[in-house]
Amino acid sequence: MTTDSSNPARLAFITGASSGIGQALAWHAYQRGWSLALVARRGDLIRQWAVQQGLDSRRFAVYEADVGEPDSIIAAAQRCMQQQGLPDLVVANAGISWGVDTALREDIDAMRQVMDVNVLGVAATFHAFITPMARRGHGCLAGVASVAGLRGLPGHGAYCASKAAAIAYCESLRGELRGSSVKVTTVLPGYVDTPLTRDNRYGMPFLMTPQAFAAKAWRAMQAGRSYAIIPWQMAWAGRLMRWLPNAVFDRLVAGRKRKHRHLDRR
Repeated sequence: MTTDSSNPARLAFITGASSGIGQALAWHAYQRGWSLALVARRGDLIRQWAVQQGLDSRRFAVYEADVGEPDSIIAAAQRCMQQQGLPDLVVANAGISWGVDTALREDIDAMRQVMDVNVLGVAATFHAFITPMARRGHGCLAGVASVAGLRGLPGHGAYCASKAAAIAYCESLRGELRGSSVKVTTVLPGYVDTPLTRDNRYGMPFLMTPQAFAAKAWRAMQAGRSYAIIPWQMAWAGRLMRWLPNAVFDRLVAGRKRKHRHLDRR
């Protein structure tokens, strides 16, 4: 085990920790001497993983919560502070990615669920920690958004809109906390090989493993960066996407396969 801190008892609170990016970030933090507060709707999956990895039971706790229900994730945050103390790092990572067709009434309900998890879930995850962190004088609130939040993609109206909103929300919060010594980091992954992306019907350039992404995201959070697009190739692609004229962008995405509708996969 390596450590990047003189205080190996630092605590990371991570949502969506049962798989994918959240699980990879948890393992990366643990290997560096951090203690973990792991959050997911299904705590049994986290506990199974913890046993498989041989995690020291004194260095982690599991909290079952649904970030789409504000009172649920806020209660989990409060339990964490009571049982483990105030985290040094909070990662609002939990998210869902569903294709939608706005012409269909039932997809409006699906879109609301995506917004509840991917936007309000980030704010609700941070909520309980903001005042205690500001009072203490340090801490980092990291929101995991997506490069998909930079432009709208056909069939991705819910996901792209939610991630654009998450980016704007984190930027707003960063301004509100300026001078408090509480950092706000917005992390924008490109394509990462997780359960959310494995059934995508289109090419995924610069695809990363969750472990490779976690290492780069961890460095960005520890450096106190306000904004990080990962990997660097996607950062350049993201900048180009933002500046392309609409007519050019529309031609580029014309005919692109859409993401599966959530209801079509039931």
